[in-house]
Amino acid sequence: MEKSPYIELAECLLPEEMVEYFEVVKVEKTAETLDVTLEERDNGVDGYEAGQLRPNGFYDESVVRDYPVRGRKMSFHVRRRRWVEIETGKSVSRQWDLVAEGTRFSKEFAAFLKGLLGQIPDYGPLS
Repeated sequence: MEKSPYIELAECLLPEEMVEYFEVVKVEKTAETLDVTLEERDNGVDGYEAGQLRPNGFYDESVVRDYPVRGRKMSFHVRRRRWVEIETGKSVSRQWDLVAEGTRFSKEFAAFLKGLLGQIPDYGPLS
């Protein structure tokens, strides 16, 4: 199946780590925003063998802000997977380090803002 041009473009804008572990499933553009929805690929979890885990849906979506694109605020809507250990019933997920500590900004964007402004501004709640 052929990818949407928006999805291909969005993949070019993502940090490498995100392209490897997340799939772009939707891109929405308005006059003010560019929203990219990502779902974690079903690649399992490090330390577990095939057959030890079963998929168990997704966690609630997290929103991460990134560099503006052509005057539009850019946000990644990230859906992380969770699995269950078949033997124990324990919930398992990958640990991701995608945002700057204490923010909802991507690490790269937070570093840019800090370098430019000397601090990372608080833009209030995400909507």
